[in-house]
Amino acid sequence: MMRKQAEKVSFVYRSQFTSTPAEKLANKLKEWAPGDLNWSFFVNSGSEATETALKVAIQYWQEKGKPRKTKVLSRWMSYHGITLGALSMSGHEGRRARFVELLEDYPSIEPPYCFRCPFQTSYPDCKLKCASELERTIRRIGADHIAAFVAEPIIGASGAAVTPPPGYYEEIRRICDAYEILFIADEVMTGIGRCGKKFAIDHWNVVPDIIATGKGLSGGYAPLAATIIRDKILEPIVRGSKLIMSGHTFSANPLSAAVGLAVLEYMEKHKLVENAEKTGDYLLNQLGDLQKKYPIIGDVRGMGLLTGIEFVSNIFNNLPFASEVNVTKTVIKKAMDKGLLLYPAGAGEAGIAGDAVMIAPPLTIKVEEVDRLLLIFEEVVKELQDDLQIEGFFHSVI
Repeated sequence: MMRKQAEKVSFVYRSQFTSTPAEKLANKLKEWAPGDLNWSFFVNSGSEATETALKVAIQYWQEKGKPRKTKVLSRWMSYHGITLGALSMSGHEGRRARFVELLEDYPSIEPPYCFRCPFQTSYPDCKLKCASELERTIRRIGADHIAAFVAEPIIGASGAAVTPPPGYYEEIRRICDAYEILFIADEVMTGIGRCGKKFAIDHWNVVPDIIATGKGLSGGYAPLAATIIRDKILEPIVRGSKLIMSGHTFSANPLSAAVGLAVLEYMEKHKLVENAEKTGDYLLNQLGDLQKKYPIIGDVRGMGLLTGIEFVSNIFNNLPFASEVNVTKTVIKKAMDKGLLLYPAGAGEAGIAGDAVMIAPPLTIKVEEVDRLLLIFEEVVKELQDDLQIEGFFHSVI
C-alpha cells in the first residue's frame, strides 16, 4: 500500500487539495467512531491531535458567541502530549516541570485511581467522588469560562492503565452536558482496538464530543493521528468561519492516510479488535494469578491489551518503594535482557511516588505468545522480589 501510494502522489497541501486516501480514511473512521463523530482532521502525532481537539473546543464556543469559554479542565495523573497546549492539559508533573511557567493551569481534578483512592474511600461507597469533583470544580471556576474537559478513558503513561470504576464516564458525560462543556476523549494510546473495543470509551457506551487518536492508527508505519469531531460540534464552524484553525504542512498527506486506511482494513479483516479483547482478558486473568503468587505486585489493571502492574513494598498498606530503589528501571532492564519490552509508567500519589509498568503487546498476539510473555514476566518478578528481599527493601508476608 505504501509503495502503491508513493508511486501516485505522496504529498499535497491540505488547505489547497484533498486526496482519495484521506477521504477514504475519514469515511472509515466515521464507521469506527461512536455516535455522530463523523468528521476527521488529520495530523501527524498524538500531541497534535489533542492540541487540535483543544483548539476545536475553544473555536466551537467562539463560533457560538461564547468567547469567554477558553479553559480546558483535565485530571492530575494524565498525559496528553508534549506540545505546549497538550502539555498544559497534562497532569504529568515530571513532563511539566521544565515548562511550568509557559503552561496553562488546566489539570484540576483527581484521577479515578481506585487502588490509591485520593478520597480515602472505595467503590461503590465512594459514590464516584472522582467524577463529582468535576462538578465542584466547574462551579468554583464558572462554566462560562470552561470550554471542555479532557480525559484518557484509561490512563496510560502517567498511571499504568488506571481504569475507572463502573459509571464513571456516564457521570462525566452527564456533568459536561449539564454545564455546556465539551467532553474530549484522548484515545491516542487507548484507541484503535488497543483496549478490546474500537475505542476504549465504547466500554462505557458514552459518546464524547471530540476524540483524539493516533499511535495504532498507522500501526507505526507512518506518522499519523486524527481529531474526530461530532456533527453538532462542527456545524457552527461550518456555518461560521468555515475553517478549523489548526494543522501543519504534512497534515493529511496521502501517503500516511493510505497507510492508516490499510491498517484499519487489515484489523477488520483479521478481527484484531476481537483478538485484543479475547487475549487481553486472558492476559489480565493470568496477571491476576501472578499477583496472588507474588506479593510485590500490588495491583493489576487495564482493559484489552493495555495492562498495568503496580509494585509495592508492603501489600497490607500498599506502601510504594523509595524512589532511590529504582524498581521500575530495574524491572524494565531485567525484562529487556530476557527479550520482553515493557513500558515504564507513573504510579503512586500524584503519579510520581510509585513504581509501575505496562504490558501492551501487538494486537496480533496469540494466546500461546501471551503464555511466553507471562513466563518471562514471572521470571522478572521473581528475581526482583528475591533481590529486594535480600537487600532488605521488601519483606514477604507469605
